[in-house]
Amino acid sequence: MSNLSFRPATEADIPLLQPLIKRAYRGDAARQGWTHEADLVADDRIDHAGLLEKISHPEGVVLIAADSSTGEFISCCEVLHQPDTRTCYFGLFAVEPKIQGGGIGKAVMAYAEKFVQEKWGATKMEMTVIWMREELIAWYGRRGYRKTGERREFPYEQLVNGKALRDDLWFEVLEKDLTATQ
Repeated sequence: MSNLSFRPATEADIPLLQPLIKRAYRGDAARQGWTHEADLVADDRIDHAGLLEKISHPEGVVLIAADSSTGEFISCCEVLHQPDTRTCYFGLFAVEPKIQGGGIGKAVMAYAEKFVQEKWGATKMEMTVIWMREELIAWYGRRGYRKTGERREFPYEQLVNGKALRDDLWFEVLEKDLTATQ
C-alpha cells in the first residue's frame, strides 16, 4: 500500500490509537474484520496506562500506519527488542476492521520487519497468537512465520475491564527468520 505513512506513536496519539485497537480486537465493530478475538475475550484489550507503557518502553516502539491522504490512523503494531538477542517481538497488531483484507496488514508487517532490522539488527521476529485462530496462524505462515512448538499462557489476570469467554486460551509462538529470502 503506497498511501501509508509510518511513524512511532507518542502519548498524544493514545486517544486515537486505543479505540482503533479495541475495534480491531473486541466487540461488534471487530466483527467487521476477520482478525478479531471478540468471540474469545470481552474486554477493552488495552487501557491508557498499558498503551503508554508500550509507547514509552526503552526497547520498544508502537508504530502507527496512517492513510497519507487523510492522516487517519488505520493500523498499528508494537515491536519490542529483546535485549542481548537479535530477536524482536511483534504484537498489538491492529488494522481497522472495515478495511481488512486490502493489503494493509502485509504492508505494516513488512515495514515492522524492516524497522527492527535497521534499528536493532534483528534477525528474528516472534509473535504469539491464540491457538484456535487457525486462519490467522495460516496468514502469518504465508508471510514466513512458523510455529515454534512453544506454548505461552494466556494472561487472564491482565484483562482490561472485562473477561475471557473461554477458559482454554493459550498462545502459539510463531517466529520468522528475517534473514531468509521469501
